[in-house]
Amino acid sequence: MNAPEQSAAAARTLDHEIIIIGSGFSGLGAAIKLKQQGFDDFVIVEKANGVGGTWRDNTYPGLCVDLTTLAYSYAFEPNPDWSRLYAPGAELKAYADHCSEKYGIHSKIRFGHGVTRSVYDAQQNHWVTHLDNGETLVSRYLVSACGVLSVPKMPEIEGIETFTGKVIHTARWDHQHNLEGERVAVIGTGASAIQVIPTIADRVCQLDVYQRTPIWLLPKFDFAISERTRKWFRRVPLLQKTGRLIINGLTELFWQGMIHYKQFPWMLRWVERQGAEMIRKQVDDPETAEKLIPSYNFFCKRPGFSSNYFPVYNRDNVALVTDPIERFTATGIVTRDGIEREVDTLICATGFSVFEKGGMPTFEVYGKQGMELGAFWAQNRHQAYEGSSVPNFPNFFLMVGPYAAGNPNWFGIIDVQTRHLVRCLKGARRKQANYIEIKRAAHDKNLARMLKNSKNTLLLHGNCTGSNSYYFDKHGDIPFIRPVSSLGMWLKSHTFSLNNYRYDTK
Repeated sequence: MNAPEQSAAAARTLDHEIIIIGSGFSGLGAAIKLKQQGFDDFVIVEKANGVGGTWRDNTYPGLCVDLTTLAYSYAFEPNPDWSRLYAPGAELKAYADHCSEKYGIHSKIRFGHGVTRSVYDAQQNHWVTHLDNGETLVSRYLVSACGVLSVPKMPEIEGIETFTGKVIHTARWDHQHNLEGERVAVIGTGASAIQVIPTIADRVCQLDVYQRTPIWLLPKFDFAISERTRKWFRRVPLLQKTGRLIINGLTELFWQGMIHYKQFPWMLRWVERQGAEMIRKQVDDPETAEKLIPSYNFFCKRPGFSSNYFPVYNRDNVALVTDPIERFTATGIVTRDGIEREVDTLICATGFSVFEKGGMPTFEVYGKQGMELGAFWAQNRHQAYEGSSVPNFPNFFLMVGPYAAGNPNWFGIIDVQTRHLVRCLKGARRKQANYIEIKRAAHDKNLARMLKNSKNTLLLHGNCTGSNSYYFDKHGDIPFIRPVSSLGMWLKSHTFSLNNYRYDTK
């Protein structure tokens, strides 16, 4: 694909050394580390009017973190004041605001500016980033931190455009709309649905849950964190750090079971037995319980934790619908069995576009010879050296690229990716270079290792048929997952050879 025609901005001097796209936790994390390492000439471009990314955009009822907050934070900025073990979403947004202000990042963010495309100018050796207001910004380096769970995906079902009721996506919740006494349909039973459904069940007249794929859940041991405990966390930070290590260690056991499923299948089979038993104990109707038990292996798609989701199906006003949706009418939903159910409000808990063009990244990126990144991935396969760099895209880094997620904790991923970025930029400074590009041989060797290791994972060695997981792309690869241990990923970010990159001065 050819790059769009260069604008007059191509001949300008640099506006900034570095432009970061997105002010979610990955963008903030990159900015904080860059500033601490002496890279102060940067700007964050943010389409919204606040920081926080996912935790800014998602405000649906029942929203909370799905990993205990003892571990869900930057390692360098623990928060001793979480109200619960699984903190509500508003507290994660407040934590993002706190970090932005404390580390002096807020003043370096341009809010309300969406990015449409960014083009590498080989003659000038800089990036020209085009904003949705027609403005352009020129930088030496470009960092994509726009996340992978940022573009809501609506269901593609016949007649949905003719539905006259209220339509809400969980990632764009309308708090002005009152669900009290309504007939509500929820499409989807993933991470957001398991939090929304129990929260609204007692407010609505009828709640029909349309399940295409059931979800694996484990019990959620949540509780309020007392003020006394919070005082101890503030006085003795080692206590919270110890809790973080314990939580990370436990989640790593699940991770190891997933990435080494071929060698140790029994690890997750035991988890599946416990999950199925929990459903049968919590759901009164045996037929409904069996419909809620996944036929695919645990971890084929993102699992979750909940102790109040399955019991909701014991309520008289809640129905599980597993017949496929055939079409929408103006006032309801018709399933394949011919039954039409009336609906006042449709809630789409249908997730996000991930490995689709415009999902990662959310803007067009044109590298050398006019190569567009999304088109390149679509035609070949998703790939990036250590989840960060792609050949023919010099001076461009992904915070969350293909094969970036080698840790079940999002903040562990951010830590590794920011270290990778900083090491590359510091290497350029030492060499007095201004051009950084991953070498093809190093990149291809890394991709071969990812594809080889992937064959040991549950995702490619287990039974994931029918899981409808966003872990997979259209090529049948699993580029969402880096099939290595968390420790291995952490060590690699410290030790990868900078000689794998080409440094030059232009």
